[in-house]
Amino acid sequence: MGYTVAVVGASGNVGREMLTTLSERRFPVSKLHALASSRSVGRTVSYGEEETIDCENLSGFDFSGVDIVLSSAGGKISAEFAPKAAAAGAVVIDNTSHFRMDPDVPLVVPEVNPDALQGFRKKNIIANPNCSTIQMVAALKPLHDAFEIERVVVSTYQSTSGAGRAGMDELFNQTRAVYVNDPVKAENFTKQIAFNVIPHIDVFMDDGSTKEEWKMVVETKKILDPAIKVSATCVRVPVFIGHAESVNIQTRKPIDTDSARAVLREAEGVSVVDHRADEGYVTPAECAGEDGVFVSRIRDDISVENGLNMWVVSDNLRKGAALNSVQIAEALIAHGHLTESKAA
Repeated sequence: MGYTVAVVGASGNVGREMLTTLSERRFPVSKLHALASSRSVGRTVSYGEEETIDCENLSGFDFSGVDIVLSSAGGKISAEFAPKAAAAGAVVIDNTSHFRMDPDVPLVVPEVNPDALQGFRKKNIIANPNCSTIQMVAALKPLHDAFEIERVVVSTYQSTSGAGRAGMDELFNQTRAVYVNDPVKAENFTKQIAFNVIPHIDVFMDDGSTKEEWKMVVETKKILDPAIKVSATCVRVPVFIGHAESVNIQTRKPIDTDSARAVLREAEGVSVVDHRADEGYVTPAECAGEDGVFVSRIRDDISVENGLNMWVVSDNLRKGAALNSVQIAEALIAHGHLTESKAA
């Protein structure tokens, strides 16, 4: 059986990755629509290694024949078009932050909280978590089940692709400008990103946190456990693709390096690469293009009782966005939530 799928924001970084992921995973697509703004209408986007499809205009598109919408075109676009698609009967899997904290919208990482999918019919919308949250909760879930995490302190090292194609272009252009001694212009980021790090992602909030940090706190609580205390510092770094995180946890039950490593090795979607030697860990450059969440540098935190440190890395465009969205669609089918295609 095939499904009619629409990708909203198909010409963007995540939209193109969604199309690639659908093809790579052989998702049962009977008909595919690549939707974008009027500026991109007629532009071709790749679907698989050989096939291309033309972008259609999102404005005025009729969703009545669509089964699944994968949306990643910004919060304002989702706020307008996701409810329209849902009202037409499509299941919308939204990659923006707009619906994440809506109590009637499940916030899902399939390896972590697949049971949350049961509530999706309230609005016909499922939210994809923030990229930095996804990879962290994928690593936290098995440890929480085994040792009961009480507190998390995380510092992120987030790539420029998290700010879209414009962010990646700015890193490239600034790097080139530094080498040829041209003026460095900061347009998409608040400060120079080339050869620099910026402890500022999204807008500042009243308590001094940025909204990106707030997202990690509230999303972790919604996905994993509202009782977990989370403190986050989110930093943009001069990397094109791949987010890294330094994660410190404190648990209620005794935990140590060996037991944590053993639990993580059995976790779905997690790969442990942890050798105490040169090159015995994963960096963003190595995780780009990979589907998994990689955990390295697992070690006891001797400053507290039941403490552990670890290094978590993942491709933010794949598991942090496109792959997780497609996995949600796969889980809907696997759990019998989508059994008949309108196209059929």
